Amino acid sequence: MINRILIRMKVVQLLYSYLLTRSDFKLFPSPERQTRDNRFGYETYINLILLLLELSGYKVSHNESPLAAVKDNRLSLKVSKALSQDSDIREIISRGNTSIDSYDNAVRPLYNAIINSNVFSDFSKKRNKGLADEVTMWTSVIDTIIAKSPEIETAARQSENFTQAGLSLGIRMLRDTLNAYSDNRYSFGKAQEALENSLDKAYELYHILLLLPVEITRIQSQRIENAKDKYCPTSEDLNPNTRFIDNSLVKAIASSEDMAAYLKDNPVSLDTHYLLIKKILDDLLQSQLYADYMAAETTDHTRDCEFWRSAMKSIVLPSDALAEILESSSIYWNDDLEIMGTFAIKTIKQAASCDGSLPLLPQYKDEDDARFGTQLFVDTVNNREIYRSYIDRFIDQSQWDADRLAFMDIIIMMVAISELLNFPAIPVPVTLNEYIEIANSYSTPRSGQFVNGMLFSIINYLRNEGKLNKN
Repeated sequence: MINRILIRMKVVQLLYSYLLTRSDFKLFPSPERQTRDNRFGYETYINLILLLLELSGYKVSHNESPLAAVKDNRLSLKVSKALSQDSDIREIISRGNTSIDSYDNAVRPLYNAIINSNVFSDFSKKRNKGLADEVTMWTSVIDTIIAKSPEIETAARQSENFTQAGLSLGIRMLRDTLNAYSDNRYSFGKAQEALENSLDKAYELYHILLLLPVEITRIQSQRIENAKDKYCPTSEDLNPNTRFIDNSLVKAIASSEDMAAYLKDNPVSLDTHYLLIKKILDDLLQSQLYADYMAAETTDHTRDCEFWRSAMKSIVLPSDALAEILESSSIYWNDDLEIMGTFAIKTIKQAASCDGSLPLLPQYKDEDDARFGTQLFVDTVNNREIYRSYIDRFIDQSQWDADRLAFMDIIIMMVAISELLNFPAIPVPVTLNEYIEIANSYSTPRSGQFVNGMLFSIINYLRNEGKLNKN
């Protein structure tokens, strides 16, 4: 029910905000002020990062690793794996011009001290250890073991640049680097949660739209009852035409088992929007659609459904009052209204042939659609540098400045490339057309044309390279 058109839009929106604010794991640059303390602090900082890798079982020293005989390295964790895969650190290791060898004698004592510490013991007892737990553990290890280790100071003193202030600076830089990486990974997790939440909110909007006829009818029913209690009720007040409030579709929605099950787990209410819903009701009561419906000789379930299908399409969904309800209720809903409105109307149309029942659409058509958004988001983040290189390859420098491209255009193209390469069942023209439409809707006036040309060139390149093998 939440189709891939909406999922693509959500992924692009969330990636834009995430990558715009993302702070990648980076080594601190060499300090601009080259004092002796700063120079030695930076030297120590690099050595301590490499030492952390040695402690985790990665060989970075020129000599045989002091932990070579350790078969099951207990410090081989997510943080050290991430550090070992960082391109800057790999370059430092490949150059081999560090003084990490001087720390060889510190490796084994430190390893034993860490795995026998209370900090590591408490960490090991945690059942679901996340990245934040690892960083907390390593931060404590840095403060309580590494910073106080005589072996570390002995190794550091072998440098002719040694200063005590520089040693402290290097330790502090290591701690700050790990904390910064933790914050970045935390934001990645939060972005994924935001994607899932936005899709859940879209499904909630679908239910809200179907509940609107119930709420609108309830207000009109209340008006009719109040009119009967007037001081001098008219004969029309006492014998009203109840066709509108007796509408069988509204009764089907109100008694729907699917709706009841959803509301049990996801309670939603329109009570706070009484005046706005009343405005929608007033517009409906003044419409020719309502007049024709009430004046018809007879009605039946099919006609009841058709009335509300037309009312939703021509009165409720375009209503400024509904836009105000959505804007005040969720930051996602105004963007979702067009697609969710289409599905609400589709449900009402299907209800006409369901003999008074109202089966609701599932949140996703199948498991593939349920996973589609997360897979697209994660792959684009993990491979963003590769996908960006494909984009940069085909930028016409005479017409476009690579550094001044609309960031939204870059995001749209990276997500499109991810879909092209990772979802073989989706035809190339479908992917191409969908992301051109997103560019037309969310970026600059020229973006659709630009994205079209760029993706066309990238698709041909990927095919020639044997990386794209679908029609």
